[in-house]
This record gives sequence, C-alpha cells and structure tokens, in this order.
Amino acid sequence: MLTILFDGVAYGMLLFILAVGLSVTMGLMNFINLAHGAFAMAGGYITVLLMQRFDVPFLVCLPLAFLGSALIGAVLERTLYRPLYNKPHLDQVLFSIGLVFMAVASVDYFLGSSPQYVHLPEWLKGRTEIGTNPFVLGMGHYRLFIIVVCAALTVVLQYVLTKTRFGSRLRASVDDQRVAAGLGINVNLVFLSTFAVGSGLAGLGGALGAEVLGLDPTFPLKFMVYFLIVVAVGGTSSITGPLLAALLLGIADVAGKYYIPDFGAFIVYSLMIVLLIWRPQGLFVRKGGK
Repeated sequence: MLTILFDGVAYGMLLFILAVGLSVTMGLMNFINLAHGAFAMAGGYITVLLMQRFDVPFLVCLPLAFLGSALIGAVLERTLYRPLYNKPHLDQVLFSIGLVFMAVASVDYFLGSSPQYVHLPEWLKGRTEIGTNPFVLGMGHYRLFIIVVCAALTVVLQYVLTKTRFGSRLRASVDDQRVAAGLGINVNLVFLSTFAVGSGLAGLGGALGAEVLGLDPTFPLKFMVYFLIVVAVGGTSSITGPLLAALLLGIADVAGKYYIPDFGAFIVYSLMIVLLIWRPQGLFVRKGGK
C-alpha cells in the first residue's frame, strides 16, 4: 500500500510538471494551447537524441531539454501564437490541435514511430525497501529522484509567481494589458518569457517522464487528456490547485491500475467528474481585478 502511494505521488508530481505550463497559459495568459504536449515530446526527444547519438550524461540532458523546449516555445510564441491571443478560443483550439498533428507527423517522419528509451545512470536504477510487512515502502530510486526534482521546481515556481516582481508584472499584464503597458511593463516580453518557461517545464517533464511514460510520436495525443484533467480539476489561477489535482490523479491512476486494472481509467474519470461537480471552477481560484 505504501509503495503504491509512493509511486502515485511520483506519477502525480511528474504530471504536475508536465501540465503546469498549460495551467499558466490558460489561467494567466487566457490562451488555450492544446499543443502543450508537443513541447513535452520535444524535451523527451532532445534527451534521447543527446544520450544516444552524442553520449551526453542524463543529468546534463535535463537542463538542455528545458532550454531547447523553451527556445522552441519562444520562437513559436513570437511567430505563431501571439497573433491568436485576442482571437476566440475556438480558433486557439483548432490552431493548437493542428500543431499537435503536425508535430506528430514530423517526428514520425524524421525519427520513426518506434518507442524510444532512456538509459538511466546506474545510481538511478534499483529500489530500496523500508519497513516490514505489511507496511513495506518500496522506493524506486528514479521515482524518488522525480519527486525531489519536481518538488524543488514547484517551490521555485510558486515563489517566482507570488513573491517576485516578474510574477507581479505577469498578473498585472493579465488583468489589464493596457494599464500594465501604461505603467511601463513590457507586456509582450512578459508573455514571451512566461510561454517559454511553460514550454521549457513541459520539455523537462517530457525528459523526466520518457522512462516512466514511454516516448513515441503519439505522446502529445496520449497524454493530452491527462494534462487537461489536471488543469480543469485544479483550476488555472494558482499553482496549488493543479499540484493537488495532479497528485490525486497520479495516486488514483496507479492505485486503480494495481487493484482493478480493468477499470483503472474509469476510476480516474469518475474522480474527475466528482471533483468538477463539487468544485466546477477548480480546487483553488484566484480572483483578479479587471
């Protein structure tokens, strides 16, 4: 039982890092980017290619995956996404879904459709067990590593958004762009930076999750629903909501697949429905001025 809880927390933390960028773009930037999973896939493939073709160490690949995905996100924000900020949400959805299929087709054409695998360093392999039956906690070293890294990123992200001048400028830009610009805030630069960081976090999540979730060209399509569940259940106006939603989703998914594998997905969607009926606006909501 403790092992299942531990694996569920690790899975949930990974989902949070993968989905938090989508939460930021939807909640703070008011842009529906369903191509968010494509940036996660980019981070995964950057890691795989660097390790397989250039023998780059795994720990070095992680920040490079973040930077590579952030750079792609910055370029696309400046060239493709920015003109759609003031468009109807339906236009944003159709555009981003089109990007997903283009990304899937491009990766399949250039890199092939076979699944890719990350070869972890030896110290991240293996498992440590603590306690005695029936209270045995089996901790996979890599899952423990995921929890530590994602927890640290969560603390940093929460601090940046709530305690720094950049976070204040971002909230001001979202609440009223014209007033923010009149106060000397470069709204375009704030949005560009936010989108790039969100894309970079997705890429880092894709790099961390390649070994756990698997990696192939259909990655953005397979996990798009999970990202949307995290954002819908957690809400889009804070970091705490998506974090709690991701942990609940991760634990429910792992426990459901372990105890009743035939109905594992059913449990996740049932939990989503119950939570949305209880809190249709999300678990946490920040009321901003206009």
